[in-house]
Amino acid sequence: MSDKEKADVKLLLEALIVGICTGIIIGLFRYGISQTTGFWLNIFRLAHNNAMWLIAIVVGFIATDVIAGYFVKQYPHVGGSGIPEIKLQLEGKLSLRWFPILWRKFISSILVIGTGLFLGPEGPSLQLGSNIGQGVSEGFKQNKTNSRVLLATGAASGLSAAFGAPLSGVLFMLETIFHNFSPRVGINALAGALASNFVTSNIFGQQPVLAIPYDHPFPVVLYWHLLILGIILGLLGHFYKMGLFSCKKLYAKIKFLPHWLLGLIPLAILIPIAYFLPLITGPGSRLILDLPEMVTKTGWIMLGTLVFFYLLRLVFSIISYDSGLPSGVFLPVLTMWALIGAIYGLFMVQLHLLPRVLVVNLIIFSMAGSFAAVIRAPFTAIILITEMVGSLLHLMPLAVVAFIALFTDQLLGGKPIYDSLAQAMEGKNGVSKTASGYGDQLTVPVYESSQLVGKKVAEIKWPKGTLVKVIHRSSQDIIPNGQTEILAEDMLVLAVDSGQRGEVYNAMIKLQEVKFDG
Repeated sequence: MSDKEKADVKLLLEALIVGICTGIIIGLFRYGISQTTGFWLNIFRLAHNNAMWLIAIVVGFIATDVIAGYFVKQYPHVGGSGIPEIKLQLEGKLSLRWFPILWRKFISSILVIGTGLFLGPEGPSLQLGSNIGQGVSEGFKQNKTNSRVLLATGAASGLSAAFGAPLSGVLFMLETIFHNFSPRVGINALAGALASNFVTSNIFGQQPVLAIPYDHPFPVVLYWHLLILGIILGLLGHFYKMGLFSCKKLYAKIKFLPHWLLGLIPLAILIPIAYFLPLITGPGSRLILDLPEMVTKTGWIMLGTLVFFYLLRLVFSIISYDSGLPSGVFLPVLTMWALIGAIYGLFMVQLHLLPRVLVVNLIIFSMAGSFAAVIRAPFTAIILITEMVGSLLHLMPLAVVAFIALFTDQLLGGKPIYDSLAQAMEGKNGVSKTASGYGDQLTVPVYESSQLVGKKVAEIKWPKGTLVKVIHRSSQDIIPNGQTEILAEDMLVLAVDSGQRGEVYNAMIKLQEVKFDG
């Protein structure tokens, strides 16, 4: 076995360690959220019989925000979902201490999500996993390139453990974070994701997270519904992202509260919502699982109820997330678009244009459309919903809805939400626009559409301080010279100055005119 093969095996074993540790941490994380959610639901039930419990709720919510807000004040990157931070770390624009983030994110996310705010645990799960990946890489004294692989492995393992979806965890990293299908990252991320899913499956069982029962395939003759639905989902996804960034600007204008206590605003609004409508509180998985039964009821009243639920979740999820509390929008987005599927389906049933038994199908398809339009990850959307629902019956219509929703958002000039959030962080809280001390090399995939295809190394104006170190081509590694021709599907390993990785990353985006492995 060559030294390179030994190093690859060592890295794979470390990826398994990352996956196992992530599975344990996320298992505890999910359990903590479940227990905290149950606690608050019980307190609200008691408040219906004795209004004095409302005082306890107010005091508890204030304490929750003070604790979570103080953690964010100490380490600003504890706030939010954590996925933009992962992107920035892998781009070399951000360097974080993993353990202070890990335990603060763990505790504060449990406290915040458990209250019933319209926030999800999946983003924090990815960040917790990436923290573990970073910790393992530091423990084994890995080089900077392998450290990035383990950080990505931890993030994939986090999503796998949160949703019970190992394939989606890997695809999400490759499609959303790296923007390319790097075999080296993919293999190690898959090892970690499988290990983490194995651990959580032993804790929570093998039941799919959103086990929605349905037995009727969607007829091809009714695919015109998918076209309309996909356009609606794309439009709503685009305007949702606009609302998310607009609300951030409104929060920035608030002067009567310190920035780290802005979470008091959504928590105050939550009290009447949780008191009167406990079913729709939380990330939304309970509501999604109840939708199949709800859509069996006839009439415009149920349709109006679902529209009200959607509007409430739309507005309040934006208010909740933009407050800066530790949490994500992953599952809340799926919930809102599941509601759109139910609303569209019931509307068509009322018009006698769709059999009622197919409304459940549209609920499932809409979740994939949301992921494609908002997060701009169509492949992940198809596989994620398949893994979460636990059925292969819907792959083709899922793909159709995801594509139409993605295409609609693209026509409107939309961008992936996590890319936009990461860009908004540049220049703030230790995030560099051009440089970080984290990276010493950059891996760039060469696509068919790239300007680099067919050119010799000497013919390309590389970013300053960049050296083409190795070209990975199929199963061989080529040490290039000035006359080496670059081909499509090559992987270029660029040696960069330690403090210039972020700057080179930005320059290569412009040079290639495509996105690539960070």
